[in-house]
Amino acid sequence: MELLAISFDVKNVPLEIREQLAFAGDEELARAMQRLKEAPAVLENVILSTCNRTEIYTVVDSLHRGRDYVLRFLSSWFHLPTSEFSPYLQIYSGASAVAEHLFRVTCGLESLIMGEEQILSQVKASLSLAQENRASSTIFNDLFKQAITLSKRAHTETALSQNSVSVGTAAVQLAKQVFGGDLSDKQVLVIGAGQMGALLMKYLSVQKLAGLSLINRTYSKALALTKASVPFESLEEVLATVDIVFTATAAKDFILTESLVKKKSLLIFDLAVPRDVDPALSNLSNIKLYDIGGIRARVEDSLQARSQAAQEVEQMIVAEVAAFEVWLSEQEIVPLISALQAKASLIQQKAMATIDHKLPDLTEHDRKVINKLTKSIANQLLRDPILSAKSLSTEQLQLFKEIFGLE
Repeated sequence: MELLAISFDVKNVPLEIREQLAFAGDEELARAMQRLKEAPAVLENVILSTCNRTEIYTVVDSLHRGRDYVLRFLSSWFHLPTSEFSPYLQIYSGASAVAEHLFRVTCGLESLIMGEEQILSQVKASLSLAQENRASSTIFNDLFKQAITLSKRAHTETALSQNSVSVGTAAVQLAKQVFGGDLSDKQVLVIGAGQMGALLMKYLSVQKLAGLSLINRTYSKALALTKASVPFESLEEVLATVDIVFTATAAKDFILTESLVKKKSLLIFDLAVPRDVDPALSNLSNIKLYDIGGIRARVEDSLQARSQAAQEVEQMIVAEVAAFEVWLSEQEIVPLISALQAKASLIQQKAMATIDHKLPDLTEHDRKVINKLTKSIANQLLRDPILSAKSLSTEQLQLFKEIFGLE
């Protein structure tokens, strides 16, 4: 049993590649987890797919086989040759490396905006989806719950959350900067009623605006968030009346194109992956367009204050990784010790059968004494190896298994 994680994130992968490796909502994510759990090498899996990253966490029977199956899965699912995305993938193998990476991700240390808390709810949602589809089991149920608990501690016990900004809040702050801090005369439109859209509505609702409306392909979903919802069919008409657009849908194709925006002056924030807005719009004189990369460049300076908090969180992560390794070794030790004891018992029973065959005239008393002594010898021989096994690392346990010939 090995732990393996394959990651494509905003820091290492071009937007054009991430767009092609993005799962479109929970339904597709659930089907993907179900497909992946059918792979012979994969024992457990959790897939995390956000605007900024696609990550596949797996428990596999071997690292080499597991890696091959995951890469083949990605190639098949997204209809991409492996050669197109393999140069960008980050691989984390082994319990400590996978645990440390997951803890960093869940705490927000690997986020586009360091310390943002939106990733926590996304990790929780991915675990819940994996559990519903029986893709995760003992190992990942424990590891992900540990990551979630750690993230909550990191944001309450350190200054990591102070003045924190997610991609959504950063976009809202940037909109205020563009208009000199005053949006009171601006009409604002949010496109998309998913998690990011809901967060944007929350952030914008506390701003002083001339108007705020929401559009989503499923009108009822938008209406559940706000009464100020507009049918998707009215998008072109609404665009002609607003000043600022935030878009964050799971659409595979562009939502906003040149033919829709026409001559209207607009400030547009495209927070979607794949992109909702045709990049060609940035060439128009009446359009000011920011995508996720542009937002990150604007808020980079505001993150310096969190560097000390991040160092504190990293120390917490070191302790949590060690705790997970201890827990994981205990999960492996219990069946390992049982297997070792069962093997010793079988050897002792075979020895007694041989004694019974070669010394048929033994009295029942003599046989009981010999049986007791042979069991005692076996137990004494096992005592030190069993005690040592409890402090071995995962790699050392593998050697332990090989030495004693255990399955």
